[in-house]
Amino acid sequence: MQLYFSPLSCSLATRISFYDAGAEATYIEVDPKTKRTSEGGDFREVNPLGLVPTLRTDDGDILTENAAILQHVAEVLPRAKLAPTDSKGRSRLQQWLCFIGTELHKALFMPLLDAKAPDAAKAYALEKGASRLAYLEAHLTGREFLLDGFSVADAYLFTVLNWCQVTPIDLKKYPAISAYATRLRERPSIAKAFAEEAKLYAEELKRHKASA
Repeated sequence: MQLYFSPLSCSLATRISFYDAGAEATYIEVDPKTKRTSEGGDFREVNPLGLVPTLRTDDGDILTENAAILQHVAEVLPRAKLAPTDSKGRSRLQQWLCFIGTELHKALFMPLLDAKAPDAAKAYALEKGASRLAYLEAHLTGREFLLDGFSVADAYLFTVLNWCQVTPIDLKKYPAISAYATRLRERPSIAKAFAEEAKLYAEELKRHKASA
């Protein structure tokens, strides 16, 4: 499989999932500004929206959208147990993937990370996001993972929570979430994926600064 990614973006969750499963994949970096790939091509010829993650499956299909890609990875790598196999468990997995994608990723973090978003939009996102973080705090209190074991939803949630470092969100207000993120950072698959992409992100920033 080929994963098109940008360092420390939401595509990090898929890299984490591959590493946790001990699976091989090809990683093709996409510059978020130019949409050029590390292979020199125009990423929009692969995904017209220019968004990562994008996955080229083993049979050549192009799959987009984080939740779909993560569930596909879990399905084709069943021995890794990255998703529940029972109906109720899979519904719970989809519940948390949707929550992370809509209530946190898009509704809370995207306005905060968008340099063009007006201050009013950022303030509104923070106000609405407080109830979402409180909900997550209550769920994680006394729990190690979102579900009964580590899943692709945890890979996605860790990725999103990492963005708190560059936003006004203070996780100290949410001790269960903070402890969860700290624990996951020590997980070998996450530590490896994060270290690799942090280095790539630093190189990306240097390129952008040099071309400005």
